[in-house]
Amino acid sequence: MWPLYAAGFTTAFGAHGIAANLGGHSDDAVTSLLVLGGLLALYDGAEVVLKPLFGTLADRIGARPVLLGGLVAFAVASAAYAVADSPGWLWAARLGQGAAASAFSPSASALVARLNPAAKHGRAFGGYGFYKSIGYTLGPLLGGVLVWAGGLRLLFTVLAVLGVAVALWAALAVPRVPPLPKRRQTVLDLARRLADPAFLRPTAALAAATAALSVGVGFLPVSGAAAGLGTVATGAAVSVLAACAAVVQPKAGRALDEGRLTARTGLTAGLLITAAGLACAMLPGLAGVLLAAALIGVGTGLITPLGFASLAASTPAERLGQTMGSAELGRELGDAGGPLLVAAVASLATLTYGYGALALLLAAGPALALSRALAARRPMTSRTGDR
Repeated sequence: MWPLYAAGFTTAFGAHGIAANLGGHSDDAVTSLLVLGGLLALYDGAEVVLKPLFGTLADRIGARPVLLGGLVAFAVASAAYAVADSPGWLWAARLGQGAAASAFSPSASALVARLNPAAKHGRAFGGYGFYKSIGYTLGPLLGGVLVWAGGLRLLFTVLAVLGVAVALWAALAVPRVPPLPKRRQTVLDLARRLADPAFLRPTAALAAATAALSVGVGFLPVSGAAAGLGTVATGAAVSVLAACAAVVQPKAGRALDEGRLTARTGLTAGLLITAAGLACAMLPGLAGVLLAAALIGVGTGLITPLGFASLAASTPAERLGQTMGSAELGRELGDAGGPLLVAAVASLATLTYGYGALALLLAAGPALALSRALAARRPMTSRTGDR
């Protein structure tokens, strides 16, 4: 399992480490905000398009080869810019890194499910999510130190070495997991499976969690600055968010495995806690920022392992790669859609209303489920009274 955790760390560290340092340390390549936006979108755009495809490939030829190939490709893409050090190669490297992560990220998730019995899926995905959160936390911090010491080339060099090291570790430690035989699947069969509530509910929860996480990381520093807080205070708030998410994920997974928590209850609680965190972001000052960071971290920490464990439990083993790739697509859409929604509302009103809009959207799902449950109970109660 450890090389799989390392693969999760690699994709998170690579994505956030570079993204956090592009704007301030690459004047030759990033000549405008439009160029910066394009470089940031290139990585996520590759993932949106390619993750379902590589997930399907993992089911066909086995997740381990796709994992190893993706890690090697990530190292090659990183090394390309480290050697060439030109603006054109920076674009190529970001595209290559995004495509490579599209291969090894869903493959790692599929292997986490295949290498653990169903009774331990909560713990397994909790651990996997923990190390991804560590990557998200250390990416901007350690990436900034590396860029300060040797520029973007040093950061890309470290990522190339990291990709090679994790690939070698996975080749030595991760056992071969042959693809399972499966019946022929038509496009209609795939559409039915992806439209099934067993897939849609956890995927929607994962997308909502990623949207809130992205908004918290991107906009809480803006709220902090507006309240007169310094960069240290706002940076600490973002670290609180990531730390809470990292701590909660293994605990949530363990509670699921031990039967102390169901996936449905945990996902509902996670969405409500995350929505409460976004509502706290509407409060002025340091208290609002810190409360928002802590609650968003706890809520997303609940949702992530339970969402993936729920997907693994409802998916045939021979289709795990395809399901994980499609679920990752949902997360990427949330990652992009959350900040876009908040920014659009903020441009028409204020950032406070942007937080409120996303909070209402996240709370709408649990509220609708609760109203349906109450409506289903009323006829039963009425019939009992008639008797």
